[in-house]
Amino acid sequence: MGQSAEFGKFLKAMRSRLKPEDAGLAETSGARRVPGLRREEIARLADVSTDYYTRLEQGRNIHPSRAVLDSVARALRLDSGEHAHMMDLLEHCAESARSPAPVQGVRPGLRQLLDAVGDVPALVLGRRADVLAGNRMAFLLFADFAALPPGERNLTRWLILDPKARELFRDWKTVAAEAAGALRMDVGRHPNDAQANQLVGELAVHSEHFRQWWAGHKVATRSAGSVRLQHHAVGDLELNFENLVLPDDTDQMMRVFSAKPGSPSADSLTLLSNFGLAEMRSTAAPKEGAPLPNAGT
Repeated sequence: MGQSAEFGKFLKAMRSRLKPEDAGLAETSGARRVPGLRREEIARLADVSTDYYTRLEQGRNIHPSRAVLDSVARALRLDSGEHAHMMDLLEHCAESARSPAPVQGVRPGLRQLLDAVGDVPALVLGRRADVLAGNRMAFLLFADFAALPPGERNLTRWLILDPKARELFRDWKTVAAEAAGALRMDVGRHPNDAQANQLVGELAVHSEHFRQWWAGHKVATRSAGSVRLQHHAVGDLELNFENLVLPDDTDQMMRVFSAKPGSPSADSLTLLSNFGLAEMRSTAAPKEGAPLPNAGT
């Protein structure tokens, strides 16, 4: 494994968030010139020399062992997602060739599954959280991604830049920050993905929130959770979601939303489905499980 500047920046960002008491160190007298622990303190906690740890943060071309990396991760108090991201930054930094990314396709069987889940909103997400497919309920609940230009069919882009997303999610900052963290994980795995780098640039130009989240090097890896919504047509909903990673393509996952049976949110989903069916009588609604033309690469 080689070194990378991004790896060094990540270590520095993780170090800056720690306080002496977080690492079990006695508080020193006098103000610290920079936030977080000092390099020598992390080096001592990781049982490596200060010079060695400094070279890691500087992105020098050295080859740390797995034992050293694990020790540094413990010193920085990284969680499992942050640890995995650190390893990705090392493993993939040497990939300098910019070969075209393969076209992401959705298997016919998976499209059938989208149809089969009926009134449960579901999306198939690919690299960079590109929306590759979705059913009618997902498009009614969030946005009609099939109607967007190909370059805009991305869940993270929509979450952060579309004002309607900010109105829909009652905890928008939390949801959008997690989406940014998931994008950082993807960029760590695929550092030479031109489309991902273009997306990061666009978000940084248009969103101050994104610039702050990106500068913090935070990552997100939640496989399940809940969201609180305020939908313009059916009011408040509280939905659970599950991210189901596809075993034959780990760059794709199916995100399924559901409400507790018998809850007001379940009633609201039923109302939304009926609302959508009524709209279909006068306009052409997206077909359930329909492929998104030119879904991207």
